[in-house]
Amino acid sequence: METIVAETKQATRNANAVHRAVLCAQAALDHKGKDILVLDLRGLTPIFDFFVIATGQSRRHIHTLAEEIDAAMHAEGEVRLSIQGYQASRWIVQDYGDVIVHVFDPESRDYYALEELWADAPRIDWQRG
Repeated sequence: METIVAETKQATRNANAVHRAVLCAQAALDHKGKDILVLDLRGLTPIFDFFVIATGQSRRHIHTLAEEIDAAMHAEGEVRLSIQGYQASRWIVQDYGDVIVHVFDPESRDYYALEELWADAPRIDWQRG
């Protein structure tokens, strides 16, 4: 019985994490983020479950994307645990526990190439209807 309860809790947690990752990606799209990816890292690291990666076109746009993603998460009752890079605005990282959101400027995204670094991570088809 304990195994079933644990498996049910894990399945619920995974479904919620997927939902939150897709919510972040959709918020980025709604505010004109580019090249948005959701990477499933559950089988690759125990630290977090999903990366959401998006590109903004200017410092102001990168700030807007970060703020609007946080507003969408806040509306769902989620609390951002930390944010890094906001002042420099070349790569903003927001930590929501099991979902990590990266918003890059185009040059930084090319330079750090997270999707290549985590090439073994499956991509989530978050836009399917």
